[in-house]
Amino acid sequence: MIVPVIMAGGSGSRLWPLSRSLYPKQFLNLAGEKTMLQNTIARLNGLEKSKPIVICNNEHRFIAAEQLQEIGVDSTIILEPVGRNTAPAIALAALKAIENGDDPSLLILAADHVIENEAEFVKVVELASEHADKGEVVTFGIVVNAPETGYGYIHRGESFNDGTFAVNQFVEKPDLATAKSFCESGEYYWNSGMFVFRASRYLEELAKYRPDILSTCRQCMENTSDDLDFVRIDESLFSKCPSESIDYAVMEPLCSSRDAAAKVVVVPLDANWNDIGSWSAIMDVNEKDENNNCLSGDVIAVDSKNCLVLGDDRLVSILGLDNMVIVDTKDTLLVADRSKVQQVKEIVEKLKTADRVEWKIHRQVYRPWGSYDSIDMGERYQVKRITVKPGAKLSVQMHRHRAEHWVVVSGTANVTNGDKTFLVSENQSTYIPIGQIHALENSGKVPLELIEVQTGSYLGEDDIVRLQDNYGRA
Repeated sequence: MIVPVIMAGGSGSRLWPLSRSLYPKQFLNLAGEKTMLQNTIARLNGLEKSKPIVICNNEHRFIAAEQLQEIGVDSTIILEPVGRNTAPAIALAALKAIENGDDPSLLILAADHVIENEAEFVKVVELASEHADKGEVVTFGIVVNAPETGYGYIHRGESFNDGTFAVNQFVEKPDLATAKSFCESGEYYWNSGMFVFRASRYLEELAKYRPDILSTCRQCMENTSDDLDFVRIDESLFSKCPSESIDYAVMEPLCSSRDAAAKVVVVPLDANWNDIGSWSAIMDVNEKDENNNCLSGDVIAVDSKNCLVLGDDRLVSILGLDNMVIVDTKDTLLVADRSKVQQVKEIVEKLKTADRVEWKIHRQVYRPWGSYDSIDMGERYQVKRITVKPGAKLSVQMHRHRAEHWVVVSGTANVTNGDKTFLVSENQSTYIPIGQIHALENSGKVPLELIEVQTGSYLGEDDIVRLQDNYGRA
């Protein structure tokens, strides 16, 4: 039986402004109606598998849990308090998988890949799992169709009678001339970052090559705490763990080993794979019009070709453009030449340096109870449109520096305001003074929408003192 391990960390900075630190690309629907995380889970439907293990950042826990619930998937969600790359993340999953005495094969997947031919993917995974059952370490090599310089490569060696190969070497991202030679030789594959191996096999190799990582991860898993549906890792312990990829920590030294038993196998995968690493990749996996434009949202294109235009909630018009990327969100606008999209992360770095929030958070912010959209802001005031899901409740809280005025637009609010609890219906309002303990709940069956006007000397999100919370944030 296979245990899928979905790595859902990362910030996806090259897909800014749609992907941001607190809402990265794996939680967006960039290729179809489902999000990338949901699609990663859905493509496993043809496999015999156990409950998946999802590894994500602590800040993304409610997003991940809600998206898995939407598609009816029960999972174990391990929360990383800080990012430490793939080798420690997989170690946490492997230790979790064997805690009851089992030793399953782990299918290591990234949550932000697109694989269009899912039937072929399932077929290749089943072949890989046969090798993993024999104690071999298996990776998936993407069949090369162009001399890409943005991917690492796998050099294949001895062939086996089932169409798989031994791995000679993992190769760093090459320059263009080297990539062309790899492509022409037919002996190289793109490194997909996907693997299959027994949990114990991975831990055995990690103990051999990076015992420091394994030791720290063991301590972390011996000191976990359950938080609702999550497995929470101790931050003080995990922050001491070295940050290392599985390629550097295990795969490369394993391939260099002279131990004949240390076999690494590559299974070729030709299933229209894409790691969605740039805005150009978004064009590759979405439908285009007769002028090779990929348009989404309220967009009008005149005399334009080869453009990607993503609108949000307003009209975007383009005229006479070629080979451009335009991404419009509620608080930012990106206009870029398609040949320069790999440099988008440089904009993100400039935003960080300037101490701006646009690299980190959207204007519309999602919470476990719903969302809020900051529709206006000025000196000493802020206006938000708040949506509360049916049955959801915000924390019992207070603010030291701001007062709040609530006007219900639709639905009915169950309001706690000091020592009083009462209902506020459409077109009615209430006022929360500075320092007043209060709470907001939607006990109805339809979404509750209200306008909140904040006034005061400080309006930051950290001016919230939570006294009681249904989501473990108090």
